[in-house]
Amino acid sequence: MTHALVVQASTLIQSGDIVRAEELLTALVETDGDHALIEVLDEMAPKDLLAVIREYDASKQSILSLLITPEQFARAVVLDRLYGDIRHEHLRGMFNAVLFREDADAGEFINAIAELEFGYEAIADYLSDRAEEIVGVFNAIDTEELSRAEISDHDWKEVTWLLRHDHEDIYENVLLLLKAKIAAREMAEAAELELEENEDDGMVQSKPVEKEDIDDDEDSAI
Repeated sequence: MTHALVVQASTLIQSGDIVRAEELLTALVETDGDHALIEVLDEMAPKDLLAVIREYDASKQSILSLLITPEQFARAVVLDRLYGDIRHEHLRGMFNAVLFREDADAGEFINAIAELEFGYEAIADYLSDRAEEIVGVFNAIDTEELSRAEISDHDWKEVTWLLRHDHEDIYENVLLLLKAKIAAREMAEAAELELEENEDDGMVQSKPVEKEDIDDDEDSAI
């Protein structure tokens, strides 16, 4: 039955019916209990699981977000970069909904993600919108003098605190990626500014010929 349910959910996901797929999966909890759903999630292809959890609303609880394991979540989120979401809004929603659920150990999820290829990149993508603040301000804060409760926003500040306080090696690798993101942004902005300046110069140099200049040329030819 489990295999059949996985195939059915995958078919719905591939057809774009994410809502029905999630309803199908969560209905299993009512009939067979939490453990049955965890087993199904473990059998699902990571890309299919990602398609469902990307639809999480971080402000609401979901059965899947409450039951997904660190390993299942990690396998899914490292694929999020395939969506090409520049602002990574869905990724932040997923992180916040799962890492900060009531019974979750956020550290277990962080470790599970970091162990996978592109795991550091996934964490850096999650933090990318705040890269300048993390590198320029938060990196200078002494976490020993700042408690988790003081920055408990269930968002990027708390994740950054956890990385610095409990996962120093992961934090250092992610910090390098954030610095690279900042440098890439600055290069892109400089290139865009240079292009705009060149376009402005081109407009000045290619000033339209005045009618008087044309009349003068005609008189000279006569």
